[in-house]
Amino acid sequence: MIADYARGDVELPADTVWALESHLETCAPCRGRLAAAVPTEAPGIAALVDSVRAGLEPQLAAAVRAPARRRRPRWVTAWLTPVMAPWLAMTAAVTLVALLLDGAAPSATLGSPSPVLLVAPVLPLCGVAAAWSRGLDPAHELTASTARAGLPLLLRRTAAVLGVVLPGLLVEGWLTGAMTAAQWLLPSLAFTSAALALGTVVGVTRAAAGLAAVWGVAVVAPAWFTQRVPVVLETSLLPLWGLVLALGAGAVIARRNVYSAL
Repeated sequence: MIADYARGDVELPADTVWALESHLETCAPCRGRLAAAVPTEAPGIAALVDSVRAGLEPQLAAAVRAPARRRRPRWVTAWLTPVMAPWLAMTAAVTLVALLLDGAAPSATLGSPSPVLLVAPVLPLCGVAAAWSRGLDPAHELTASTARAGLPLLLRRTAAVLGVVLPGLLVEGWLTGAMTAAQWLLPSLAFTSAALALGTVVGVTRAAAGLAAVWGVAVVAPAWFTQRVPVVLETSLLPLWGLVLALGAGAVIARRNVYSAL
């Protein structure tokens, strides 16, 4: 298989090529076999690489060596994008502002519904929008071209977002006492799965932004004017949110192969 890959055999199935490239990332012996196979299976490529190396070596030797940078742990790059830290900080800031407004005088400023309760269902979407964004991730093209790109990477980054957002919401719900976890946790997960499912059609960033905008117009704004807890956040509708979560998860699983081409 390595010999066929080095030769550029067009008859190799695409899934086999991706599996082989993913394996080569973590297997040094197989990378050695590939290096040994290129001169015999693809002498033209070997000659090209040698000529490029011969032209670059004098320039590299004369170049000023850049100062060493502290390397991040591998798990950081596997779970986060380079730009997710400021987005997660922004998400935490939004929850803090909602908490401060809730503690200041919610009935006089934003009506009787808790501001934290109103923003909690769509709060994870802020980080999900940045989890797989072409415009927000400077390394998007490089990441998207790797063998491990696709749904697994997107799920890891989404889990990193939820791991930051959900504990903060739990603490704020406990501090304010204005909402229970049941009121916002299931809607949050439902919105997250819906954003990932719709992302196969319009892109994850557009899906997350669109769902957040719809929630703001259809639920948050009317709640401010009516000064009532939205009907969709009543505990009696939790089975409906569970259905949305199940449908979103099912759509993500059914269309899992699409994420590698987003």
